[in-house]
Amino acid sequence: MNQDHVRIFDTTLRDGEQAARINLNTAEKIQIARQLEKLRVDIVEAGFPAASQGDMEAVKAISEAIREPVITGLARCSGNDVDAAGKALINASRPRIHTFIATSDIHLRDKLKMTRKEVLESVQKWVSHARSIVRDVEFSAEDASRTDIDFLVEIFQAAIASGATTLNIPDTVGYAVPHEFAEMVREVIKRTGGGKDIIWSVHAHNDLGLAVINSLEAIRNGVRQVECTINGIGERAGNASLEEVVMGLRTRSDHFGVQTRIETSQLYSTSHLVSKLTGFAVPPNKAIVGSNAFAHEAGIHQHGMLCNRSTYEIMNPEDVGAPSTDLVLGKHSGHHAFREKVEDMGYRLSRDEMKEAFSLFKELCDRKEIVSTEDIEILIIDEILAITPERKYILKDFNVHTTRGQASAGISLRNGETIISDAATGNGPIDAAYAAIRRIIDMDTQLVSYQIDAASEKSDAIGEAHIALELQGLVSQGRGASTDIVEASIKAYINAVNRLFQLAAARGIDLEIAKAS
Repeated sequence: MNQDHVRIFDTTLRDGEQAARINLNTAEKIQIARQLEKLRVDIVEAGFPAASQGDMEAVKAISEAIREPVITGLARCSGNDVDAAGKALINASRPRIHTFIATSDIHLRDKLKMTRKEVLESVQKWVSHARSIVRDVEFSAEDASRTDIDFLVEIFQAAIASGATTLNIPDTVGYAVPHEFAEMVREVIKRTGGGKDIIWSVHAHNDLGLAVINSLEAIRNGVRQVECTINGIGERAGNASLEEVVMGLRTRSDHFGVQTRIETSQLYSTSHLVSKLTGFAVPPNKAIVGSNAFAHEAGIHQHGMLCNRSTYEIMNPEDVGAPSTDLVLGKHSGHHAFREKVEDMGYRLSRDEMKEAFSLFKELCDRKEIVSTEDIEILIIDEILAITPERKYILKDFNVHTTRGQASAGISLRNGETIISDAATGNGPIDAAYAAIRRIIDMDTQLVSYQIDAASEKSDAIGEAHIALELQGLVSQGRGASTDIVEASIKAYINAVNRLFQLAAARGIDLEIAKAS
């Protein structure tokens, strides 16, 4: 086992997707998984199979779609969870079951209602069961950073004896501080033993903004796997940011003395892909992948850059794949150039999807003088990836009329073979259109958030609408794009409604029955 190799465990599709207001469909998850494979992550945590049928199917689909990384499914220490993970990973080329249980006294007392002895027995039973299904088993002690160290060592020793091959030390609530966490990691590894065949891992959360530094300190003290997410997305304040951990190790290899196998030139495109599909924007000042990460405005900085780039840049934009120029495609561009552009952006489309995307691109060229990279990306997300067999409603037609702020809207939606139309008034065309849609679906969906962005600074830019809807405790995101912002907003609302039905189905809720009652 190479002790200089740090394995990158990406949990964007599991912990990252657990962030509030993120819900990806299977097609979107597969796009991200394929890009993670291109990024050369070592392990992809594809989901939590026991959480829902949707998660089960997504993990199974990802297992079949990508072959190089280890694919893992999360499972609590329970028979149902472990069996569900095994079932989801049945076709994976390199399957791993990642099982966990909380170990801190506050979790045992207030959440699990279990004694330490019961937790220890649960670890022994279900890690052994997971090992009977797959050879690669990871065990995590949830809330390890607030766990009594003697009990933590005992738990890890039991996990090793039961067949675990990777042991994870999570800072589940982002409570640890670097020096303290480093000491704890060093002490746990030393006292647990297990030999050189055991891989030690950390999973740090960012509640105090310390996830990356805690992860790096853990590496300095013997950890050889880091669990992280693209752009640091995840529960609450998120997880350790993959791109920051990787570039920290690479840029300061003199300090850390370890390597990853990450293809760093894919970091920017992976970050951008995840941002677009989740709807979570990357702040301009975000380290490594933010739009300002390699921007220099101050005169003294610009002068230094002209003399020697290393005066103010410790990394080159090319190191992370940040763009320096933008290839603009137009109506004379061919299918080959279009396909190459799409793949450079990180999207992997089937032959039929690529053909449809190219056709839509040509239609857009007839409406716009210049089609930008952003235009193409929005087209793919809104018209290709958002089109899933699970769609309940499809926009057929709409019209709006506005007079001094008072507006009316007529909407026609297709539901299967049925066309349903209705009209409503509102305070502006978008408000009126949303009221008409609510009348058609006969559900009191609540608009949680609404945002419209332009793909470029030109007057004919594609507008991209992002909204969030809430119904019966379910919250779904929707997005839509068009050169007409009203149409983009309508598409976003319909997309969010369809995702509500998908979320409800995954949780065993029948919204039609609930509506009737």
